Amino acid sequence: MGEFAIRAEGLGKKFRLGERERYKALRDRLTREAIAPFRALSRLVSGRPPLPPAEREEFWALRDVHFDIAPGEVVGLIGRNGAGKSTLLKILSRIIEPTAGRALLRGRVGSLLEVGTGFHPELTGRENIYLNGTILGMERREVRRKFDEIVDFSGVAPFLDTPVKQYSSGMYMRLAFAVAAQLEPEILLVDEVLAVGDSSFQKKCIGKMDEVGRQGRTVVFVSHSMTAVTRLCQRAILLDRGRVVADGPAAEVAAAYLRSDLGTMAHRLWPDPATAPGDHVVRLRSVGVVGDDGAFHATADIRRPVMLEMVYDVLLPDHNPVPNFHVHNEEGICVFVTADTDPQWRGRPKPVGRYVSRVTIPGNFLSEGTLIVDAAISTMDPAVVHAHEREAVAFQVIDSLDGDSVRGEYGGVVPGVVRPRLDWYTVAEKEAASATERNP
Repeated sequence: MGEFAIRAEGLGKKFRLGERERYKALRDRLTREAIAPFRALSRLVSGRPPLPPAEREEFWALRDVHFDIAPGEVVGLIGRNGAGKSTLLKILSRIIEPTAGRALLRGRVGSLLEVGTGFHPELTGRENIYLNGTILGMERREVRRKFDEIVDFSGVAPFLDTPVKQYSSGMYMRLAFAVAAQLEPEILLVDEVLAVGDSSFQKKCIGKMDEVGRQGRTVVFVSHSMTAVTRLCQRAILLDRGRVVADGPAAEVAAAYLRSDLGTMAHRLWPDPATAPGDHVVRLRSVGVVGDDGAFHATADIRRPVMLEMVYDVLLPDHNPVPNFHVHNEEGICVFVTADTDPQWRGRPKPVGRYVSRVTIPGNFLSEGTLIVDAAISTMDPAVVHAHEREAVAFQVIDSLDGDSVRGEYGGVVPGVVRPRLDWYTVAEKEAASATERNP
């Protein structure tokens, strides 16, 4: 087998419900000892003794997980909540031990698994930087050399000598990420760093992880943001119920995630008209996302046009059912609504039969990320909704870093519900003045 930075060989982890894992790491031991009195008090107040181990239900958070990650690879780890992502990262971080199999890591590991991991609440930000550096295996002079960069990145300089228990969750996260990323581990493990903090901090995190990857260090990045995963990672691993169900190019695995996590896909078919969405007037038969090659695709290049297709049956004459799509982004924001305005059928009843309606979304219009499409069919006068299938299909818009999309040479996060290509015209001020004089 080839060179690797991380190798998982048959990893499995079994838990008993209601039983806490005995963490070995110093950071978790500190936390466990700090909250132990509160747990004991809680048991006394409730009057309920803990269940004996034999009566606790067992479940496998991970089962027979195998993979190799090469040095310098940036790998996204994705899956629905409870898929085993965080458990896997804790095993790789040596916080918990596997029940089966083993994990091999070559190089110094930096990890950011949850807000405040590795910090002692009673110590100041300054003290925690040195403590966390020591946990990561750094010498004090090495931490001192990187100290100013850590503080600058975190943005918590005014609170550096304040105990971190007084920090907000965002401040906690910024400092924790700054320490983990700036202390130059060969392997960086990051769990949902984008879930906390404002947008400017999230941009800095994405930029830093991109920089770490380009420096040839290994990154394993857990996120629910398919935008971040597909832009930062060459490869993604999809977990479902503790098992690896897909492992490959990030865009392809992201498409598999859409199918498994949202229950949607690029093409949705209802073969039985009796159970298809609709009523006695119209029935929806299929919805699809169609590329410019005419095939169904779960991913779309941001620069290329993409079509939404609806196939439906009109069951009664003297009606003019109008197909329409409602497109939402992964944050639930409505990007746009579009309805059929084909002049051939505008205001004209459709005879009984099957119809195919398509609408083209131009390239360089959508923003990158996950787009979820509701399909509906309505009549307008009077207004009646005959069918409305929520989350009928979904697809992923991918913006490459080739430099010829709307993002240009900028590699960071580009906000916005849409990202249209607009016409710009720029001339030097003297040239503009000369042109005005020639053409008053």
